[in-house]
Amino acid sequence: MPSPVTPYRIAPLGKVHDRGNFACGSEPLDRYLQQQARQDAEKRVAAPFVLLEPPSRQVLGYYTLSASIITADALPADLAKKLPRYPQLPVTLLGRLAVDQSRRGKGLGEFLLLDALHRSLGAAAEIAAMAVVVDAKDTPAAAFYRHYGFMALQRQPARLFLPMKAVAALFPE
Repeated sequence: MPSPVTPYRIAPLGKVHDRGNFACGSEPLDRYLQQQARQDAEKRVAAPFVLLEPPSRQVLGYYTLSASIITADALPADLAKKLPRYPQLPVTLLGRLAVDQSRRGKGLGEFLLLDALHRSLGAAAEIAAMAVVVDAKDTPAAAFYRHYGFMALQRQPARLFLPMKAVAALFPE
């Protein structure tokens, strides 16, 4: 992960950001950033955040966050029994996370993930969310998230979650 004194900045996606040349190697992730992310932000269905190296406005990576729910029966039984008996539980969805191919291997995926988790933790203090959930697009993506403690939901092995308690432990005060 880049050091705290990093040249990189993460900001909400804005009109000034250059998305046109972004290429992470996944056509759906590239297309989303280039064609859909701004509309999702404007309609408040997702909050895209972009990785920049100022003063450049070129997007080097991005992630999206949104509110979501999961059913209590999707959680592992040992965790579900510790929670209130609600049929649905609030979570933060980390919908997409991608790094431009030109910046691979520099720890920027971790940098983006930790920023997303920190931002999710802050939001959960004001609007409840009991976990962060992500849908891993493939086996390497699932391995990336598992490395940070994410666990599979019972019925959807590609859908992973990290309890907010575990997120909070990553950022001791």
